[in-house]
Amino acid sequence: MMSTISNKTALITGASSGIGAVYADRLAARGHDLVLVARRADRLDAIAAQIRARHGVQVETLVADLASDAGQASVEQLLMNRPVAILVNNAGIARLAPINPAGLADSMAQIALNVTALTRLTHAVLPGMKQRNEGTIINIASVMALSTMPMGSVYSATKAYVLALSRTLQQELAGSAVKVQVVLPAATATEVWDNSGVPLSAMAPESVMTTDHLVDAALRGLDLGESVTWPSVADTALIERVEADRIALFKSAQTGQVAPRLAAK
Repeated sequence: MMSTISNKTALITGASSGIGAVYADRLAARGHDLVLVARRADRLDAIAAQIRARHGVQVETLVADLASDAGQASVEQLLMNRPVAILVNNAGIARLAPINPAGLADSMAQIALNVTALTRLTHAVLPGMKQRNEGTIINIASVMALSTMPMGSVYSATKAYVLALSRTLQQELAGSAVKVQVVLPAATATEVWDNSGVPLSAMAPESVMTTDHLVDAALRGLDLGESVTWPSVADTALIERVEADRIALFKSAQTGQVAPRLAAK
């Protein structure tokens, strides 16, 4: 681990493979020093060495299991005490199985990593960003935040949380130079499928995006000022309609009156 990082640093969780590793490469290419966080020291060290050689930036590694309280606390302390320009909340897991007593541990692990860790790190980084009036938080959610399937109840719920948290933070930070982008990937070729219960091979090949394409599209969305980025959705009018309908539905609920179909007879 190197001893110093600059105020242009990006911290990326889940950086030892897949989406996180590509974010590390792309942000380094943009001139950012890096802090790479993951559980696997050997893979972190290998990626860090490659990025230093390729891009000439400073790279630190921090081995932490973000599904644990100790791992979350170690990254939390770094974010609270050192300036970070970009936080990429990428670490996450999927356990795709029906709800049942035997699966409680998997459900709680998903909540710990997908929800609790992301929330703690966001809490930790925001005060410094607000004080400096600059910074970007990138939260990796999923298209499952707005959909469901029989074996993905907890996973979908965790990603719906990420979407809702991100959208609310965007409103809270409106008028400041601190930005929050939430990215909703569809099926992407990452190792998350290995232990999910549904192999990647079960997906139609034409429906699976590469991690390179996913990250490049997400960063392009960030450059364009998108607050919610759907990398695989071409019809922007559809995205706008969903957002407009969401707002209209919420407004229609603010009547204080029981809907006629539900009124007592």
